This record gives sequence, structure tokens and C-alpha cells, in this order.
Amino acid sequence: MEYLAILALTVGVVSPLISLYRKKVSGKEITKRTIRSTFGINALSFFSLCLLFAFTGATVFGASEAVEVANAAANGWRFVGAGLSTGLSCVGGGIAVASAASAALGAISEDPKIMGKALIFVALAEGVALYGVIISILILNQ
Repeated sequence: MEYLAILALTVGVVSPLISLYRKKVSGKEITKRTIRSTFGINALSFFSLCLLFAFTGATVFGASEAVEVANAAANGWRFVGAGLSTGLSCVGGGIAVASAASAALGAISEDPKIMGKALIFVALAEGVALYGVIISILILNQ
């Protein structure tokens, strides 16, 4: 069943590129409308194949098996939540550190005595990323 999904993904990604290449080689003009229609038709066929594979691979679960499946799904969502909390907080911390550090360097170049105060602001901006890591650890330990 996994091979069919890989085949559908390959067909969904490669076939629009092949059809556009064939039009280019044959000398036909490729317009935005051609590109949209090509990718639209291929996206429709790809998602219909995905739905077909999903429904043909469906099984009926008993009560205990349904609980195991629900627990596995909840465990997967925990990983997604932990990854999002870490990733987004690190991106936000990076943006904050970039602006705070550039401002701190400018201020230090004006007056070297305020280096300690400037480093505190940079460290506070980095704390945002650490809070995200702590939240992801708490999510994974539940």
C-alpha cells in the first residue's frame, strides 16, 4: 500500500512538469492559463488518487483497537505541538535577538559603559526561545 502512495505522489508531482516540458519542446506557447490548468488537473487527479487509496486501505477497528489508534493519534499531535512550540519560539527569538543585538552594538559603539545593560536586553530576547523549549518538554512529558 505504501508503494501506491509513493507512486501517486510521484505522478502528482512529476506529471505536470513533464506536460509543461512537452509543450515547451513542441514549440507551443506556455501561458499562465496553461500552467494553472495543468497544475489544477494534476492536483485534482492526485487528491482523488489519495482519497481512493485512503478508502481502500480503511479497516474496521474493535473497541480496544480504536482506543489504541486514538492514543497513537494523540501521541502524534503531541509531537506536532512540541515541534511547533519549539520552532516558532526559536524563530521569534531569532528575530528579537537580531533587532536587539544590532541596537545593542550601535549603543555600545556610542558608549562602551552600557555593554552590560545591552547584553541583558539581548539575553531577554533569547529567553523567548528557551520558554518554547521548556513548553515542548512539558508537552512531551505528559
